[in-house]
Amino acid sequence: PGPNPASVHRDQFDFRCLERRTGGQRRARMSRARTVLWLSPTLRSVLSLYRARFMEGQPQGPPNSAAMENGTEPDGEERPPGFQETTITEGAARIVFPNANEVFYNPVQEFNRDLTCAVITEFARIQLAAKGIQIKVPGEKDVQKVVVDLSEPTEDKAELKEGANLALEDQPRTAAVGEICEEGLRVLEGLAASGLRSIRFAREVPGLRSVVANDASARAVDLMRRNVQLNEVAHLVQPSQADARMLMYQHQKASERFDVIDLDPYGSPASFLDAAVQAVSEGGLLCVTCTDMAVLAGNSGETCYSKYGAMALKSRACHEMALRTVLHSLDLRANCYQRFVVPLLSISADFYVRVFVRVFTGQAKVKASASKQALVFQCVGCGAFHLQRLGKASAASGGRLKFSAACGPPVAPECEHCGQRHQLGGPMWAEPLHDLEFVGRVLEAVSANPGRFHTAERIRGVLSVITEELPDVPLYYTLDQLSSTIHCNTPSLLQLRSALLHAGFRVSLSHACKNAVKTDAPSSTLWDIMRCWEKECPVKRERLSESSPAFRILSVEPRLQANFTIRDDANPSSRQRGLKRFQANPEANWGPRPRARPGGKAAGETVEERRRLLQNKRKEPVEDPAERAAWLKTFPCKRFKEGTCQQGGQCCYSHSPPSPKATAEATPTDCPEAPSQNPAEPGAATGPGTE
Repeated sequence: PGPNPASVHRDQFDFRCLERRTGGQRRARMSRARTVLWLSPTLRSVLSLYRARFMEGQPQGPPNSAAMENGTEPDGEERPPGFQETTITEGAARIVFPNANEVFYNPVQEFNRDLTCAVITEFARIQLAAKGIQIKVPGEKDVQKVVVDLSEPTEDKAELKEGANLALEDQPRTAAVGEICEEGLRVLEGLAASGLRSIRFAREVPGLRSVVANDASARAVDLMRRNVQLNEVAHLVQPSQADARMLMYQHQKASERFDVIDLDPYGSPASFLDAAVQAVSEGGLLCVTCTDMAVLAGNSGETCYSKYGAMALKSRACHEMALRTVLHSLDLRANCYQRFVVPLLSISADFYVRVFVRVFTGQAKVKASASKQALVFQCVGCGAFHLQRLGKASAASGGRLKFSAACGPPVAPECEHCGQRHQLGGPMWAEPLHDLEFVGRVLEAVSANPGRFHTAERIRGVLSVITEELPDVPLYYTLDQLSSTIHCNTPSLLQLRSALLHAGFRVSLSHACKNAVKTDAPSSTLWDIMRCWEKECPVKRERLSESSPAFRILSVEPRLQANFTIRDDANPSSRQRGLKRFQANPEANWGPRPRARPGGKAAGETVEERRRLLQNKRKEPVEDPAERAAWLKTFPCKRFKEGTCQQGGQCCYSHSPPSPKATAEATPTDCPEAPSQNPAEPGAATGPGTE
């Protein structure tokens, strides 16, 4: 018999009621989940605060106790058995850092962080002085002292006491390190990683209202919170987990902008610049680091254009051109919002460039931005370069400026010196790279307090060279470039500088290159000087090709008779004093570090083993077959590891089972001499396994 219709209807009704009840419960749970999610940042901060207070009253000791050594954090979170941590001290900060490459940290960039602290300190001094607030930096001598002469008559002591009280009332307010200044600077570090830089700001830079240390990695933010508690700067540093671009876009309103924004990404900062120029306050400081020097130095011009809006050229002056390309990109993005940049300090150091700019708003000033940019025409033969401004600013009636398009080009289709063609690069920033007055203030502060920074000696040397640079001369030549073009011996730096000074031109060094010659002399004068030098150190003309740049340059008689007598002013002051102007190798295998990855590989002996294994791997091997075979046997076979190598003992690579340490870190190669007869399987490796 079929089912009873009444019972079926009753069951369907009960099911709909149940579904309606469960749906309501589900919606209620989702609403509660959304509420908890919205309150989670606040709850996390409150819970961490109460947890820290609770742990202070427990007898098991400070955070760096045996519990951490056994892999247990103070909050009770269990770590893997092999998990280890390292405590690093830099400046006034002390951070706990994982040995695994989960959070990015590079000790070589201590110079970068020291310089940033020095620059922000002087910026805070300038900004707070306008509000009547004086900052106090540890180690600096107090210039304002009250001297009381004890030999004054007794009847004048009362008047002196009243005058001293009035003087105390008239003294400016002060801002000390580690204290909240209500009218101080709001700082954002968009990519904070371990939080070291933000913690150093809180412990070394006075006059701060707050420091937001942001990172998109949850592991980095957890580590940041621990380091903030460890350094007792929770009242100043606010850890944040968010996308740096979205965080800056949320602070576009004038009342919510940051006074200082620091961007130090892994690689290019191009994706953050648009948000940064909008989130910095009026006249605020924007600090940007670029480590993608291969792109900025001209190895990939099309990539440089896609990121920075300019074509980079391979040139001996590539490091200064990289600085000018970054400044052009910053100004271009700021112009979209009626803003413009004013460079304070631009540094090319080690494997990166670092710029400090102030951002202002003004429609009239934005119109002058086109006349601050220039294209570069560079000869592919002799390396001579010429600049072509994009715009022209001329004086008009009433003291106004009239802007128009510039006329050009400044060169013929072929180089006037060697007959080769020109490459076109840019646009790039053609105005001064530095504010020399501001650089002088930073240099004076660092020199007066050398114990404040570990790299103070290098900061003094670099800033001293910057103060000696010609501010209105973009780019430079190098000694080896000039001499190698005509295949002659290289003159000394003092000889070439003296010849230019005798000819009536200005000349200086550049902090970006040790052998740089920055001068306002035209390229024709430089080649005349080199022709005169070649007469003293002759070149064998019969070995030169008639179409070579050297033959064509030397075939012309010099119109200028150079004088190579050494002048006293040819040796710059920084060179005479023996300042540390250029970086020596700080440690073995120094340079850019690998990108931080979740569950990153542990650093230590395994990394050193991998470096040793891959050293000289891509160099041309020896021609002797026996030595070549022995050299190839030092590399493990990647296909053998995957189980796809069919050569057996005839494989040119090693089939020995590697040690666990080498297995974890080494990246083996393929078998080039014995390709499989079958088509390559999907996912099979086809090239060297280098990152």
